[in-house]
Amino acid sequence: MRLWTLHPKYLDARGLVALWREGLLAQAVLRGQTRGYRHHPQLTRFRAGTRRVGAIATYLRVVHAESLARGYQFAATKVSPASYPGVIRTSRGQIEHEWEHLRRKVAVRDPRWRLTLDRVRRPEPHPLFRIVPGGIEPWERP
Repeated sequence: MRLWTLHPKYLDARGLVALWREGLLAQAVLRGQTRGYRHHPQLTRFRAGTRRVGAIATYLRVVHAESLARGYQFAATKVSPASYPGVIRTSRGQIEHEWEHLRRKVAVRDPRWRLTLDRVRRPEPHPLFRIVPGGIEPWERP
């Protein structure tokens, strides 16, 4: 499971579809609807607050909006109506780590998309996240 801290606009087609699928799985886990993945480290940041389902639903709405911008038809009805009014803090080191990880993955599966990534000077986070100074997050498995 990979729930990117990066804005979903940077994901190639396969990455965006995978993020949608994994985000829906994360939502099911946070709702208590599955036995698997309950202790997955990627969910740590969504569990930090009291509005867990709202946080992942807010995350998924941005992924859904990106899918529409690209002409995909992800089912918005699968996203919980819950919301999350705040932001989740994440470190600059986490964004940088994910950026390099994404660039390596895309170089193999979609070299043309990698060319678009090479033009980005400073990648933006998903709007749910606010960047703070620091290294890679403790929950990340480098």
